[in-house]
Amino acid sequence: MTAQNAPVGTSPAVSTAAPARPAPVPAPPSWAWRRAALFLAGAAQLITISALVGQDPPPATWASLLLAIAPAPLAAVAAFAPAPVNRLAAVIAVLVLVAGIAGSITHTGLFFVPALVVLAVGAVKLWREQPRALVGG
Repeated sequence: MTAQNAPVGTSPAVSTAAPARPAPVPAPPSWAWRRAALFLAGAAQLITISALVGQDPPPATWASLLLAIAPAPLAAVAAFAPAPVNRLAAVIAVLVLVAGIAGSITHTGLFFVPALVVLAVGAVKLWREQPRALVGG
């Protein structure tokens, strides 16, 4: 009868401590910049798509179509892909944004300037995050 009235958790065999979790790995310094570039590129891309399908659309040139298709997916790869791929994607995304802005400066190209600046800073920070094991030899 004493076994039924015993308080729960007083047995020495039962541990109430939470299981040990590994310490979280801090995000690299470029992560916030790359994520912000993804949001900015996505917003500018939606503006460009809306302009192209709107009531009075600008001419569908190679630059406007490039800006309507490529920036957000490339920024997503730069933000979320593993290290060798995201460095390449960041460089390609910067080049695509520069070409698209230059070709569509009079229509929707200026909407991509903030994304270009933030992605360029994120790409520079990403390239500086070289693994120390490879640098030391």
